[in-house]
Amino acid sequence: MIDFHYSDSWADPGQQTKPAAWSGYSFQQLMDAVWNHTTFVLQAVKDAGVTPLWVQVGNETSNGMLWNDGKASTNMKNYAWLTNTGYNASKSIFPNAKVIVHLANCFKNADNRWLVDGLVANGGKFDVLGFSDYPTNVSGSSWQTINSQCLTNLNDMVSRYGKEVMVAEIGVPWDNSSAQTIVKDMVTKVGQVTGGKGIGIFYWEPQARPGWSGYTMGAMDNNGKATAAWDAFK
Repeated sequence: MIDFHYSDSWADPGQQTKPAAWSGYSFQQLMDAVWNHTTFVLQAVKDAGVTPLWVQVGNETSNGMLWNDGKASTNMKNYAWLTNTGYNASKSIFPNAKVIVHLANCFKNADNRWLVDGLVANGGKFDVLGFSDYPTNVSGSSWQTINSQCLTNLNDMVSRYGKEVMVAEIGVPWDNSSAQTIVKDMVTKVGQVTGGKGIGIFYWEPQARPGWSGYTMGAMDNNGKATAAWDAFK
């Protein structure tokens, strides 16, 4: 899966900052930039002999991307048009790749409905809906509850939009003794999605060691040895 953030930094629900080089662009120029960047990167991938199964247009775009132009709560139409630009660009290079819209917080069904309803109402195109699941990060709840709510949401997305779904990110603190159990539970739940439409699950970021930029939810220990979380994918 090729994941476009369309930002100079990580894009997530709290920051969807457009690249500095695009900051002064009109909306038409912004769409052109999304097209050009997406096709340039994917052509390079193709030239290297790699054929992705999926292309993710934006990362955790629960309130759109490329703010403020594409902020969904301000202008859902703009967000839909930017999504479609990335979708069409992706298909122009890899016609068979499935294009993903990726949202955060798999367990927040109402929020996810709001975004996808808005996207659909404005002609937004996508093949797969992807979600992030960090089940130990939600205060006041258990990982079991969050994983269960994630499955409920995945099934609702399938029923409501008729699309395939996936967990595009899952992560657990590297030293959590239940990491393998937690991840395996969600692997199993993805396999239980209605109609076999749960098509995959990705760990983020498995190779990260605890000292790596302060990120502690990888699946390597301090010595760079794989933890038991990897075994959930056997």
